[in-house]
Amino acid sequence: MAVPRITTEELKTRLEDEGGSPPVILDARLKYPYEHSTVTLPGAVRVNPDDVSAGLSTDRDVVAYDSDPEELVSAPVAAALIRKGYRAAALEGGLAAWITAKFPTDEKDAPKQAPPKAGGLKG
Repeated sequence: MAVPRITTEELKTRLEDEGGSPPVILDARLKYPYEHSTVTLPGAVRVNPDDVSAGLSTDRDVVAYDSDPEELVSAPVAAALIRKGYRAAALEGGLAAWITAKFPTDEKDAPKQAPPKAGGLKG
């Protein structure tokens, strides 16, 4: 199944359109990339890539994104949603394309690396 893609510019325009209904943004990143990142797309909802339709309404478009520029996770998520009757697309280029375009992001917490112990860096 060919999965529709939406460009970062198209998505930004849809999110800024005050007259329309913005799409639901799904953060479908795998566990490690999600947990170790400090940013999300504005208003994104974190989903488990294996169970994405829980609690979603079919009356709004859905855009899934991940951390891979080839949409390796978000494209299958969008395909699964389409098979269930949702209007879904994958964000072309993923989170990296959004950040490269310097579009707004929301902040989130990520684990902090512990400082080295005294003398721990000696060879």
